[in-house]
This record gives sequence, structure tokens and C-alpha cells, in this order.
Amino acid sequence: MSRIAYVNGRYLPHRDAVIHVEDRGYQFADGVYEVCEVRGGRLVDARRHMERLVRSLGALQIALPMSLEALAIVLRETVRRNRVRNGIVYLQITRGVARRDHAFPQARTRPSIVAMARSFDLVQSEKIASEGIAVITVPENRWPRVDIKSVSLLPNVLAKQAAREKGAKEAWFVDRDGTVTEGSSSNAWIITKDGKVVTRPTNGSILRGITRTVLLEVLAAQGLALDERPFTVEEAHAAREAFITSASQIVMPVISIDGRPVANGAPGLLATALRREFHRHAELS
Repeated sequence: MSRIAYVNGRYLPHRDAVIHVEDRGYQFADGVYEVCEVRGGRLVDARRHMERLVRSLGALQIALPMSLEALAIVLRETVRRNRVRNGIVYLQITRGVARRDHAFPQARTRPSIVAMARSFDLVQSEKIASEGIAVITVPENRWPRVDIKSVSLLPNVLAKQAAREKGAKEAWFVDRDGTVTEGSSSNAWIITKDGKVVTRPTNGSILRGITRTVLLEVLAAQGLALDERPFTVEEAHAAREAFITSASQIVMPVISIDGRPVANGAPGLLATALRREFHRHAELS
């Protein structure tokens, strides 16, 4: 079956899904995006994703191109037309098409909207989680507003490629203080030897991950101790467990950091349990 994409009001085969060469997302990365998990054909935590989308658009002064209700219809229809039962749906909104100029175009410029969906192999995903993943660390070199889910992702791309070249699945950014900020496409977590779950606070230095937000509710429901603070690479090396969270990976155990095993080098029991528990707390629509 040919994949279908939504582009500015039309559902098109991928081969015909194109944008204008002067779209500001293409020329300036002047836009934002969201990635929402699809589980059983339903959107996971769509409300929270739309709320974050509105915050990102507002930070860049891009107008919401249609109501949130209409956007939700577009996402669901994109999922339906691609027959995705389990996977992701991707939404991107840019400032639109205008003559190339760094300054904002005229106010009447219409934002551009693109949506795509694709399936994931749940069996393969669970196999990866059962084995755990390796991460590397790289210097933090992104712009300060990483709390905006912008399509400007070149440092993330380079970090992810560095990880792949070293046989790892993810890269953790490390700031000048030696503390982990987040992954190239995920939030970073550790579990200390005394059982505390540690992750960096959302104070502007990381993206407010939707999976991260839901997991905080899971931790509270389970009565687990949470410590929202920066942690160092050394702490991560000495941790009982480590894991990452994202819409596409949910809770993914980390078994090594920079080639050094975390604890016994196997997925941790708590991270594995949190992965199983996650969808009981997520919203489906």
C-alpha cells in the first residue's frame, strides 16, 4: 500500500507530497513539530502533544493554522489512511511560504502543515527493550531554547549519527558542568543505588517530553521516589539503572554508557516495569 501524507489540506501519495522551495521550514528551519505514538489505531496523549504544540508555536510567533479539534481530525485521518495500528504520526507546522528573507514575512502568510504516519514493529521494539540499548555522551552544543520543539535539529542529527557510528542507539548531551541534559531524541533518566529515580527538571534546558510527563504520573502512582535534578555522567556510570523516554521508544532501558556497562549490563527491573505500566496512565483518543 502506498503511504499517504497530508500536505496543506490534501491527502497525497508520498511521491506527490511536496512543499514549495521557499517554505521557511525548508530554508530556515522556521517551524515546529510533534510526534505522537499510535497504539491500537488510537493516538496516545494527543491532548498533551497539542498543548505543547501551542506553546512551541507561541514561542516562535507562528499562528495556529486551524483549530486543535481540526488538527486532531487530520492526525486521525492520516493514521487511518496509512492503516497504522501501532506506530507514530508526525505533524509539522512552519511559518509558510514567502520570499527568502530572514525577517518574518507579511502577517497574511499562511503556515504550512504536513502530517505523516508509519507503522512500527511492536515485536521488534519489545525485543530491543528486553536487550537494552547503548548510549554515548557528546558535548551540549544546541541553542538555548531546546524547550521549543523546533525542526532545527542539526546538532541532534550529528549526535545521533555519532552514536550510530559507535554502535549505540542514542547520544546524551552533556553541558559544561558535566551534567546530562537529555538525549538527541529522548529524555534521560537514572535510578540511583538507593532507588531514587532521577531526571533533569524542565527548566528550559530540556524539552518537556510528553512521555516524561506521563511517567511522572506513573512514578507517583507507584509511590516511587523522584528527584528532579541534573545528574553527572559519573553518577550515570554508577547508577543501578538508566533509561530513556520518548514517544517512539516509551521507556527504553540503557545498559551501557560510553562503552561502560550500567550495573550488570542488563535492562533494569524498574525500567522494565515502568515500560509495562506506562500505557495504563497514558491517554488514548
